[in-house]
Amino acid sequence: QVQLVESGGGLVQAGGSLRLSCAASGRTFSNNAMGWFRQAPGKERELVATINWSGAYTHYADSVKGRFTISRDNAKNTVYLQMNSLKPEDTAIYYCTTDRTSWGSGEYEYWGQGTQVTVSS
Repeated sequence: QVQLVESGGGLVQAGGSLRLSCAASGRTFSNNAMGWFRQAPGKERELVATINWSGAYTHYADSVKGRFTISRDNAKNTVYLQMNSLKPEDTAIYYCTTDRTSWGSGEYEYWGQGTQVTVSS
């Protein structure tokens, strides 16, 4: 069956960096857009970043633009989220997801279990 496994979360001080990884198994997603969402306590899940199938097109939430970078390695069936200049408000559980389309229609199909990111002030 399809599995998405996130890793790389942890505790970091404000201003620090983390790199999240999401490894997919069970089928290839090289023809699918993928994305990262996050959910902070008491808040709704929000979109962080998306990337199309080739990696040529990316989209970011305004709150992370210029600080986070999404990338992918189709040979490894893996998507990454490089997070720099982290702020306490970035604290959340981060989830990766796959889109049903190659360009990113917003129709998300599979989800990972999430990885906790905690940023201390």
